[in-house]
Order: sequence, then structure tokens, then C-alpha cells
Amino acid sequence: MQVVVGIDIGGTKCAVSFAKQHSDDIEFLDKVRMKTETESFDRAMESFIRIIREKFSQNPDWQLMSIGISCGGPLDAEKGLILSPPNLLKWEKADVYTPLKKEFGVPVMLQNDADACALAEWSMGAGKGCKNMIFLTFGTGMGAGLILNNELYSGTTSMAGEVGHIRMEEDGPFGYGKYGSFEGFCSGGGIAKLGRMKAEEALREGNPPLFCRSEAELEGISSKSIAKALEQGDELAAEIFDTVGTYLGRGLSVLIDILNPQMIVIGSIYGRQKSVLDKKMMETLEKEALPVSRKACRIVPASLGELIGDYAAVSVGIKAYQDLYRNAERFSLKMTSTVS
Repeated sequence: MQVVVGIDIGGTKCAVSFAKQHSDDIEFLDKVRMKTETESFDRAMESFIRIIREKFSQNPDWQLMSIGISCGGPLDAEKGLILSPPNLLKWEKADVYTPLKKEFGVPVMLQNDADACALAEWSMGAGKGCKNMIFLTFGTGMGAGLILNNELYSGTTSMAGEVGHIRMEEDGPFGYGKYGSFEGFCSGGGIAKLGRMKAEEALREGNPPLFCRSEAELEGISSKSIAKALEQGDELAAEIFDTVGTYLGRGLSVLIDILNPQMIVIGSIYGRQKSVLDKKMMETLEKEALPVSRKACRIVPASLGELIGDYAAVSVGIKAYQDLYRNAERFSLKMTSTVS
């Protein structure tokens, strides 16, 4: 049985998944979780290798096909380097390719988490069958994975899709290195910062919202606490999510006008708050996006749910295997042509 290994690396934890590929889906066979917040890269890599070795030893009918790794950026996907992401500060220019290839001798591929999720949703989720698709993370941060002409597009330096860095306003919540960015308005961290700004104003006016009854609670504001207050009918929480929906619409309009996708798949917060965000998002889209491009594009929540990180890492592994044999076929055809 051919088995793909997917390693999903996060700031505090990661998971090593083992899956069997079917024609248009995968079957998860096993999964091991581990913490990474206190791990050096070398210790984490030793754990990955040990876990993989043990699982294949316990299952002699398994044959390792490839290994895929999904991790937050920045990274150099071509060289297999994790370049000190903000949530993994000890992992400076960490080479994930060399130890895994040396140990197992199979194709290994690294992709940032947005690109990996885009692959998963495109091949097995909401975007299945699309030629041109955009995936937006809309979680702790805001990033994009781009599927263009049935191929993952990573850009010249593996930095394509960093849409969170787009400036929406001269001022606003801080995100991805600047105030008023797309990530500042449309991410879990951005919503929390917007909530603090609005709560400070409300407290000064003597009208505290449900999610912040005093100055002592300002630092504890999160996107989840604002969403909870929204469910309880808090007016300021509703205003905050209206603002988020408006800027989400502006960001989507830019992407639709530039890339003309068939579908935009949005993860995490959008799936949970779709009914709240859609009104302002759609109103803004109708005003801002080119009509022909807007009509051609569906906007949907991600469909792979809480397992999307596992699907993402395994999808990268599948791509590593496919790319190896696609390149081998091209080389064979080239050699045949040369001999002829």
C-alpha cells in the first residue's frame, strides 16, 4: 500500500499524518500530534523521522510514497528552507529537505500553509474542478494560495499570495507590518485590534460593550469574544463585523479584478461568520469589482473543516510525487526526441 506522509507545522503544535490516496480523495490511516513551541528545529526533525520510521515499522504493508510539509512563511519552497517564521523564531533557515531525503529517499516538498490549503481545497474540497481558484486563510493572519491554469502559483521567490500586506487605508488596525492592511482588517488578530480600538472609544463615552466592560479587559479582547458578544446582540460587535465585511469585500474586489478567478474559497473565520459578513462583503463587491469578473466568481467557505491542515500537508506530499514523475516523463520525451 502506497502511503503519503504529511507534516503540518504550527507555532505551538504540529501533526504527522499518514494517508492513502484514492482517485479524487484521500483516506487517513493514522496521525501523531506533537508540540513545537519549545522545540528546536533539530529536535523536531528528529521527532518527525522517529514517528515516520516507527509507523512504517509497525505497518510492514505500507510503502512510503512521498512527504509533504505545510508551514507558515516566510520560507524558500524550492530549497526547502523554513526562514524563521514569527511563530517559530528558533527555526532560522531550517533545512527540512536534506534530513528527510537522506533518511527516506523519497520526494519531499515544502509549501507555505496558504499554498498547501489551496492545493487541498482545489484537489479535494470546495474548489474541485476549478481551473482558477484563490484560497484565503482568514485565520490568525490573512494569506492567499493561488491556483492559476490548474497549477499552484508560488511566484519568483515563493512569496506570491501575500495579500495580507495590501494596504486598505492609511490608518487602521496593524497587521503584516503596516497599519490599515488587509490583514489588519481581516484576520483574527486584526479583528481583536479593531475591537480594542472601538472598545477604548466606547469606554471613554461611558458605553462599554459586552466584550469589554472595563479598561482592565482591553488586553483580553479577541475575535472570539467579539463574536460571542455579537451573538448576544451587542451593537458595537455588529459594527465591528460590518467593518470587517466591508474590507473583506474590498480585498476580494482587488483579487477578482486582477486574477479573474472562478472561485474564492475562504477559510476559518469566514466559515464561522459567513451570515454576518456576507451582507457588507457583497454590497462592497457589487460596487468595487468589475461586473463581468464578479459574476464569473463564486465565493464559498472552505469545506475541509478542522482537518484542513492535515489535508494540506498530505496534498503537498501528493504534489511532490506527481511532480517527480511528471518531470521524469518530460525528460524521457526530450531524450526520445533528441535520439530521433
